[in-house]
Amino acid sequence: MKVTDPIADFLTRIRNAQKANHRIVEIPSSNMKKRLTEILYENGFIYKYKFDADGPQGTIKIALKYDPVTKAPAIKGINRISTPGLRKYTGATELPRVMSGLGIAIMSTSKGVMTEREAKRQNIGGEVLCYVY
Repeated sequence: MKVTDPIADFLTRIRNAQKANHRIVEIPSSNMKKRLTEILYENGFIYKYKFDADGPQGTIKIALKYDPVTKAPAIKGINRISTPGLRKYTGATELPRVMSGLGIAIMSTSKGVMTEREAKRQNIGGEVLCYVY
């Protein structure tokens, strides 16, 4: 099966694994997905990750994070914003705020994939890939 939107597939696999209370999710690897995984880890949304290079493409193993008491997932919502059919771009002055700063927006900029906070610090805009909260 050919995936037409690999980022949406990445987000959907994480969303579905959390709904099924899985501890680990395996995702086919790409440089964009590796960077998205690193951003999720840096912002405390996932527990651990590991890149495996076996096979032609490799895989990413992500250990999902849950609240120890309520068993609720750390990621409450993870939504694709810019799609292949409708791209969403923002300038440096109108960067999005997700849940009044409680969540993050992940953006693809001319200086790489980063959160909206990092883009604001560097004063650059770009394509809004997804919201995570």
